[in-house]
Amino acid sequence: MRQDRGSSGGLRWSALWGKPSKGETRFSALWGKGGRGFVATLALAIALAAPAAYADTGSASFKAYTTPGLIAAAQANPKGTFDVVLMGNDRPSGWLTKQIAGFNSAKTKVRRQYTSISGVAARLTGSQVLTLARNGHVESITYDSPVTLAGGLSNKQRWPFVSGVQKFWSSGSSAATPTIAVVDSGVDASRADFGGRVVAQVNLSSLAGNSPGDGRGHGTFVAGIAAGSGDNYAGAAPASKLVSLDVMDDNGMAMTRDVIAAADWILANKDKYGIRVANFSLHSSQPNSIMYDPLDKAVERLWFAGVTVVAAAGNYGIDGQPSGVPFAPGNDPFVITVGADDVDGSVSTMDDIAAPWSAYGYTLDGFAKPEIAAPGRFIVGPVPVASTLVSERPTSVVAPGYMQLSGTSFAAPIVAGAAAQILSAHPGWTPNQVKGALMLTASRTPSAAPLSEGVGIVDVAKAVALTSAPNANLALNSFVVADGAGALVFDSASWASTARANASWASASWSDASWASASWSSASWASASWASASWASASWCDASWSSASWSDASWASVSYADNAEGDASPAGGDWIDPAELNLLLGLTADVPAPSEAAAPANDPTAAAADAASTVVDTAAQSTDALADPASDPAAALLP
Repeated sequence: MRQDRGSSGGLRWSALWGKPSKGETRFSALWGKGGRGFVATLALAIALAAPAAYADTGSASFKAYTTPGLIAAAQANPKGTFDVVLMGNDRPSGWLTKQIAGFNSAKTKVRRQYTSISGVAARLTGSQVLTLARNGHVESITYDSPVTLAGGLSNKQRWPFVSGVQKFWSSGSSAATPTIAVVDSGVDASRADFGGRVVAQVNLSSLAGNSPGDGRGHGTFVAGIAAGSGDNYAGAAPASKLVSLDVMDDNGMAMTRDVIAAADWILANKDKYGIRVANFSLHSSQPNSIMYDPLDKAVERLWFAGVTVVAAAGNYGIDGQPSGVPFAPGNDPFVITVGADDVDGSVSTMDDIAAPWSAYGYTLDGFAKPEIAAPGRFIVGPVPVASTLVSERPTSVVAPGYMQLSGTSFAAPIVAGAAAQILSAHPGWTPNQVKGALMLTASRTPSAAPLSEGVGIVDVAKAVALTSAPNANLALNSFVVADGAGALVFDSASWASTARANASWASASWSDASWASASWSSASWASASWASASWASASWCDASWSSASWSDASWASVSYADNAEGDASPAGGDWIDPAELNLLLGLTADVPAPSEAAAPANDPTAAAADAASTVVDTAAQSTDALADPASDPAAALLP
């Protein structure tokens, strides 16, 4: 999102992708403009990577971790109200609810009680925040901060060939793909793109101004990339069923409490609907450690329950420089965090680089993110014609009901669809194995900056072809323990103690021989996947760690930045050249180099149809190319 300055000089948050208005001031993304080197950026990331256990104490009497600035605000305004998320230390969610009810205050309200975490979302007065912060049974109190879309602007017709998903459209291997949950702004289930496959729609937004279905348009677009089946707009897993969890209003705004509620709903209904994959193309606006962030705890609970969680890295990078990834859920080490690849006008990945706005670097806990990338520039996907995205960006509409957008929001659902395809072929695999398969088979991107695309670009066809897959989170396994109720949780305190004492603990993830065939160097990723230096300069238990390092000036800009805004191709998308397509399908022995813009800006659909026609005509002359039904070019383009 961005910051607007009103006529009175006050500040207000506007919708995610609107254009700057007169008098508006906009924050730049994290750590200023490009030109700063990786070493300088990493040094700052290291300085911020180890928040104190009690980041905002002011007094030794405060025992709970609190969002920096919260205690001071509560002390300054004890009668004012604060929207927060509380987690219990050794007490369940119901205990927290009873404590809040005991205040017997008209200003107090429990908004949601969770099952995925031992926590509640509540409105408390400042004095109540201070009281609960002193209670040793309360682990953390964090702001119920706005959660913003990870951005978005684009869909490519080249992207299916870059990511390898087109190989499944004609072979029938998509028939048993599991259900994908889309936590977003809703999905327009009436569209032909989904063919009646939206099996549940749940509105969890507690904000006013949320239209039925998808008033924003973002969720429909994301769902189309993950599992659309429209003519010439097929998604990564076009036979997957979809569950829509609407947490966004029509301006693209959500609250942390509602996103955690979506995780709760998935946890309770995953078996009923066959949900094995959950896509979160959004991120929190509050930087935090995985040790205390309730949204991280919620997605971890899904992961341990067998749901592969895919998260967008975010669009707050500048000029391809490292930005860090400090926001939940993309900062979580278990989940698959996805960056946006720029395919650079060809299917080859050898010249690819990360989109200049795609966030990457280290989390505040020292984990390298993203782990993998997928195409994310100039993507074309479905949107409701009456959505706010269409009204705000009319020039991005390439055909009725379809827009061109760019962002990590649209790279993530490619990977979500890829995960569904993997689980279709290997239904017994765990989320750790799905992540391992995707990383093991990723395509190299030697031109990309280190860490910017993780280990490379997703290649789902190669991942599905594996007979076994490594555990990408092996080094964290020993810290996954059973809680009192029998569910698995991440013992972050034990992990922190181990990490502080043993800087090389992370190498266990990459020592397995099963990584040997990876196209990327397991040795180089092992040394970069976790910044052990983060633990040398500060201690998690150092109460003197200054909350000033979390200054709003440092982070407010990045949390609302969408630097992919306005990123558009004059061709109305990245359409594959017919000659290049024939070459890929083995139908032409010698063809000229593909052009950058294969389709006219005003009629991308016709260009795609022409490409399909060219392939069909040529295919009739080549019996060898059709020996394998999976290589049928007509079916590949027209699922």
